Amino acid sequence: MNFERYKEAFEKAASNSGYSEENINYCLGYAEVLFRNNVPVIYNTSHLSALVGYKKEYLKKAVVHTPFFYRDFQIKKKNGKLRTISEPLPSLKEIQTWILDSILSNVSVSPFAKAYRKNVGLLENIKFHKNQPLVLTMDLTDFFTSVKTNSVEEIFRSLGYSDLIANLLAKLCTKDNSLPQGAPTSPALSNLFFKPVDERIAAYCKLNHIRYTRYADDLNFSGDFDAEKLKAYVKGAVESVGLMVNDSKTRVMKSGSRQLVTGIVVNEKPQVAFQKRNKLRQDLFYIRKFGLEDHMKRRKIKQANYLSHLLGQVNFIVHINPDDKEFQDYKTYLVGLKQTLGHA
Repeated sequence: MNFERYKEAFEKAASNSGYSEENINYCLGYAEVLFRNNVPVIYNTSHLSALVGYKKEYLKKAVVHTPFFYRDFQIKKKNGKLRTISEPLPSLKEIQTWILDSILSNVSVSPFAKAYRKNVGLLENIKFHKNQPLVLTMDLTDFFTSVKTNSVEEIFRSLGYSDLIANLLAKLCTKDNSLPQGAPTSPALSNLFFKPVDERIAAYCKLNHIRYTRYADDLNFSGDFDAEKLKAYVKGAVESVGLMVNDSKTRVMKSGSRQLVTGIVVNEKPQVAFQKRNKLRQDLFYIRKFGLEDHMKRRKIKQANYLSHLLGQVNFIVHINPDDKEFQDYKTYLVGLKQTLGHA
């Protein structure tokens, strides 16, 4: 429905309900901004309640007693440290999914952001940095948890929502005053929060002929440039919005060394790092020589979906480099093995 049709229907319904002309004009002025931003009109808490299919009382409890609407657990990161995941309960997750699909998915993010976007992914991120004289990667510290509720509220307010609705939406999408890792809305909100910084960094890079992309909390740069000068500029841009760069993960890689962007080698052609590929080679060698069951016993592997796990890793390597015949053969072998053994 376009705004003119909405206006006609609203005026008729509001007049029949006894709304004053002043009130009708106020509501239509509010709605027009939201239409212009391609997001749904939400007038008040009762209206949001009807849209998401949950009672107003439930929404209020979810924003007042937020911790009770999440299940927290920890997973191991690559460095061995633990990452806390806050998974919303199914009801809250359903509401957040509505917010994601109906509001956030309709708002454009920076084209330099390559994660959490439909039809854009890892390959889009790495292809810009192939075969460059210098690659610089920088990592943001605690990206999601550094984005606070007031910043999320400002995102919704900038779309045209009232202070009341912006505050309500923000609280439905945050926990402990930040974006929770585990909520379906957090990735999209992180992209929208970082959009001004993406544009600021991109403008600097364009001026200095530097390639720039960002994949979630990984900032990637390539070309011929002064690395120290660029690092200083990026840190200033990042810190201006209350974020921090993790200096321990900053990497400057020249063309003579292995250049990695989001874990993928980009020197001449995109390729998964040698150690990961070689580990898979060894696993496949022993599976072919001794059989899957014996290999798992030797390695003390108890993972129920081990075969699917291996196939997923091989699929990823082939996805990054479709011309890798060696791993195409591994893929064919594993698919055949799964069928033979009757694995799902």
